[in-house]
Formats: sequence, C-alpha cells, structure tokens
Amino acid sequence: MSVSATSTLVAPTSNASSDFSRPSANYHPNVWGDHFIQYGLEPTEVDEIMEKQIIILKEKVRQKLIPGNEKALRPLTEATLIDSIQRLGLHYHFEHEIGEVLQRIHNSYVENDIVTLNEDLCSLALVFRLLRQQGYNISPDVFKKFKNEEGNFKETITADVEGMLSLYEAAHVRIHGEDILDEALAFTTSHLQFMTTQLSPSLASKVNHALKRPLRKNLPRLVARHYISTYEEDPSHDETLLLFAKLDFNMLQKSHQKELGSISMWWKDLDFATKLPFARNRIVEAYFWILGVFFEPQYSLGRRLMTKVISMASIMDDIYDVYGTLEELYIFTEAIERWDISCRDFVPEYMKFYYQALLDVYKEIEQEMAKEGRAFCVIYAKNQMKRLAQAYFAEAKWLSSNYTPSMEEYMDVAQVSSAYHMLTATAFIGMGDIATEKAFQWLTNDPKIVNSSKIIGRLMDDIVSNEFEQKRGHVASALECYMKQHRVTKQDAIDELYRRVTSAWKDINEELLDPTEMPKPLLIIVLNLSRVIEVLYKDGDGYTHSEKSTKNEIAAILSNPVSV
Repeated sequence: MSVSATSTLVAPTSNASSDFSRPSANYHPNVWGDHFIQYGLEPTEVDEIMEKQIIILKEKVRQKLIPGNEKALRPLTEATLIDSIQRLGLHYHFEHEIGEVLQRIHNSYVENDIVTLNEDLCSLALVFRLLRQQGYNISPDVFKKFKNEEGNFKETITADVEGMLSLYEAAHVRIHGEDILDEALAFTTSHLQFMTTQLSPSLASKVNHALKRPLRKNLPRLVARHYISTYEEDPSHDETLLLFAKLDFNMLQKSHQKELGSISMWWKDLDFATKLPFARNRIVEAYFWILGVFFEPQYSLGRRLMTKVISMASIMDDIYDVYGTLEELYIFTEAIERWDISCRDFVPEYMKFYYQALLDVYKEIEQEMAKEGRAFCVIYAKNQMKRLAQAYFAEAKWLSSNYTPSMEEYMDVAQVSSAYHMLTATAFIGMGDIATEKAFQWLTNDPKIVNSSKIIGRLMDDIVSNEFEQKRGHVASALECYMKQHRVTKQDAIDELYRRVTSAWKDINEELLDPTEMPKPLLIIVLNLSRVIEVLYKDGDGYTHSEKSTKNEIAAILSNPVSV
C-alpha cells in the first residue's frame, strides 16, 4: 500500500483555499479550554512534609510484606494485602516484595499447577488471579470443586456475592482452552447482573462497577481513584495503607498535572485549533490515553514524548479521514515517507505547518534519545509512523473508489491504521534501557501480543464508531467488510467482532505467562494499551466524543485530588 518513494514530488493543483466544499466531521471543540495550562506555569514546589510522610508510610507497608521474626502472614492475609495494594495503585512501590510473597505462596500452596489451599471461593479465586497476573501458569481446575455432578457451577455459590465477584475477576485472566473459566465468566456475569436489584445500594454499586470495568480491563489510575473511596468505607481497612494511598495519589496527580500543563502550552503554541479547525482538539484526552499506558514517575519523559506523538497521529488521521483530497493525500504520504523538511514546499498549504510540527516532534525525540545513548530506537518509531500514513492513504483510496475490501484485506491495513503498532514502538522509547534494540526488532516482527492488541484497538473502535462515521461518509469498517463478505446481519457481524476481541484478550493473557519472550514491563505496556481501548471504546468513541464519561474520568484522576 506504499506510495512510491522514488517518484518526483509535484506541488498540488488544489489546496485548502480551493472553492469546492470540504467534508466536515463536526467534532465538538476542546472541552477543557486552557484549564491545565495553569499547572505548567506554576513553579515546581516540593512538599517536604508530605514527602517525608510518604517515605515513612511506604516503609510501614513494606514491612507488612516482609516476614520478619514474627510468624509469617497466612497466605490469605498476604493475598488480601497484595490485592489492596494493587487496587490502591501502590503496587509500583513494591514490585519486588509482591513478587517474593507470591513466589512463596506458589512454592507452598501449588502442586502440579493446582492451588492446594482449602479455602472458600472468594479466597481461592483471589489467589488464582494474583498468581496468574504475576505470570504463573496455574490450572483453573481448582474451581471444579464448585461444580455439581452435571458439570455446571452450583447454584448455591450465588449466595456468596463476594465469591462470585472474585471468580468473575479471576475469569478475565483466562487463556484459550480454559472452558471452565469461560463458563465461570458467563455464570458470574449473568447472576451478578440479575442480583443487582436485590442487593444493598453499596454492594449493588460495587457489583455494577465490576461488571462495567473488570480489573483486567481497567486503567490502574482509575482503579486506584475508585478503590480509595470504597476501601475507606470498609470497616476492616488498614489506616496506614489508606493514608499512604491517598498521599501517593495526590502526589502523583500533581506531577501529572505539571506534565500536562507543559504539554498543553506546547499544543496551544502550535494553534492547530485555528490552523486545522477540521481536526479533533484532544490534547488532554491524548495525555489521559498515555497516562493509561504508564503512570509511574520514572516514565515522565516517555509520557511527554508519547502524548505529542499520539496527538500528531490524531491530526494526521483527520487529515486523511476528514479533509484531504486524494491528490493532496498522495503528495502528503510521499512527503512523510521521505521525511525531509524540503518536502514541506510541495504539500498543500494547510499541511505545511503540520508537516513541520511532525518532524519537530521526532527531532525532539532524537535529541532526548541521544542524551540516553539510545538513538537507535528512533528509526523504528519513525518507520511505524510512515507505515501509519501509508495505511491511512490505502483507506483513503478505498473510500475514493467506494471499494469494500474482504475482511482479510481490510484487517491487513486497518490493524496498522489502528496506530497501535506505532504507539507501542513510541512507548518503548520511553521505557529506558530495558527497551533494547533486540526489543525493537522483536516488535518489528509483529509478535502475537502486539497483533492481539491491534485487533482489540481496531475492532472495538469500528464497532462503536461505525454509525457516526458512516453518516458522514467513511471508508468501510470491519462491520461492512464482514457483512458484505459473509452476507450476514449487522448484529451477526458485531457478535463475530466481539468474539475476535475476546480471543485477542486470551492471546494477550497467554503471552504474559512465564516464560515471556520479552521483559515483563515491555509486555505490560501492550496490556495497558489494550486496557485504554476497553475504557475509551467500550460504550462509544470516548476519545472523539469526550464531553461526557471521558471528561468525568479525566477529572477524577487529573483534576480532583483525594481528600485526606
């Protein structure tokens, strides 16, 4: 689908001032205005009292994870503590300690890949999920004891709401061939949905939240923000842990606000809202997206660079998808392939400023990577951006000729146009020395976990965006391609696409089990990219149409501090 890189660039005969009517997607304007710029202007202040308090609280929590002279915690108490630490967003402080505790539980209570703890459903499902999340390939056969002679889950377990919730969460780490977890998910989902009208308001709220956002498919920052308030309401909560979670959340939020403020100033200076008014103005939503990929303090540079890249990709998408003519897009694609500032003279007027800004972003990345002695990685990220432009152009040609490709032909291009390969490569740039050249080469070979993430990104976007996009004239989505090829109804096509998304999640879960092909932190990036899609595209396109639920979630983690 590549445009020839050897042909001669010719200035277009049409540009933005042409008198023909341009299409418009009528995107809503930026819902945040200049709200976050204030944080970029404020001087950086260090709250030394809070920092000292955090250090003391962190050590107190760490001691709870380390068996000292006292009798070691019971495995269930340890598992419950780890679950709380993870849900409260504190796990990044204790990765080593959590790993050691879970290894100890695995060594003591797993035989022939089966958890041997003689505990209730809630506890067993919790231990199973924590070990699976850690990478242990343990068997789900432990749940057979909760089945009857006919092989179905016993109706009696429906009386145990906490057990049902725990099994529901555990079922989301399933891999291919685990029928018992498939059955567990179907069983718990249907019964929990039915129960909500019969539970107390607080328990019903807890169940509904889990049904909408299972832990495996939610963003760690959103999980933490929600769980801090629910954990506080639990009479058995640990005061030390709760206070640490609140202070840590607020400290991170201040840091994230500062980053977003700086990025917002960069974005405002570019003034795309005026220069390219047809494009989505979503810099805050873009940062929220990247915050879902990595929120930890050490990835600040990665967030800054990646937010700039995803914002440039968003504008590029709208140039191809909404505004550009095929002739203009041909020249634009070739200019991106050549990646040379001299090509700026040949692109249409409205593209010139964007082209300059795109090259400037990657120049900044090159400078930052040169400081780290990792200049090699920029070429991989740049090549993925070129591939993205080529995929966008392929789709523009399909639209121009009113062509509906086969599902296979569509997915070959559309998985690239999901931008998730490009974003993964860009995220690796921000991961430091762990992202070696070998890791980038691995990424280039389209590994299964990355391919699965691209499938999730593409198909969930297509399912929820279809109606809005087709109204204004848009390239055929996966829905149209599948319906036409297999002569089925729209609902049949939607069901099939969701089956493929489910299968892709199982692939991701499988690829995260030990031993892994790449260091686990790199694979977690791919997992987190997939989680962002689940959050932003589950009930609609929450990136494009961000004025409702997305705005509330951004406010929860970037505007509103936790009351201490």
